[in-house]
Amino acid sequence: MTFEVAADAYNRFMGRYSGPLATRFADWSGVAGPGRALDVGCGTGALTRVLIDRLGVDGVSAMDPSQQLLVALRQSFPTLDVQTGTAERLPYPDDLFDHTLAQLVISFMSDPVLGLREMARVTRPGGTVSACVWDLAGGGAPLTVFWQAARDLDPDVHDESGMSGVREGELAALCDQAGLSQIEDTALTVSVRHPTFEDWWDPYTLGVGPAGAHVQSLDEVGRLRLRDRCRELLPEAPFYIMATAWAVRARA
Repeated sequence: MTFEVAADAYNRFMGRYSGPLATRFADWSGVAGPGRALDVGCGTGALTRVLIDRLGVDGVSAMDPSQQLLVALRQSFPTLDVQTGTAERLPYPDDLFDHTLAQLVISFMSDPVLGLREMARVTRPGGTVSACVWDLAGGGAPLTVFWQAARDLDPDVHDESGMSGVREGELAALCDQAGLSQIEDTALTVSVRHPTFEDWWDPYTLGVGPAGAHVQSLDEVGRLRLRDRCRELLPEAPFYIMATAWAVRARA
């Protein structure tokens, strides 16, 4: 599994959902100027762009472990503070940000509690620490149909339902373990239109994340069987995918 892929591949795969989610997530997190915000695990910058719109480029910092995903962000915003690093060891001093956010990142942290503690460390006292993760265990994620089809063909497939934060209430519990206060959680839902089945399916073949890795692990026959099963489960095009993320906000 990797996110060391070209920015265009990631945007085609997940950006179509993370873009509209970013606005809802920033609203829920209470991001408004003036202030300073950090986007932890920024990827290609779906949330970063929303933060820049609200706080200005000088009020935003962004970091991610993937060099490839950061290339397009650096090109779009040459003066933006962009760092390479991990959530568990943020390259920032204490009490620097008013808002520290992690969109679709907690489930990929090697130590989510440590990551949240680090997010709290770099947030000023009383500032906001927020995170959101797709509902990968409850059937509300944009990848739900894909993983259902994969399980229909192989009941032992390792889907993403066991990852951290993907069940209702888990993000709040992780924040509590990290020592955060005034913890609140909710569900955020976006709707994305797919004009054709191919528009939905083709990004799964680009090798992005666990789903992309699963597709690439199959031989040609296996990929065709998975593709056909997905087509059976989806409605006739055009169709909409309703994607829900669990979200949490707390105080440092």
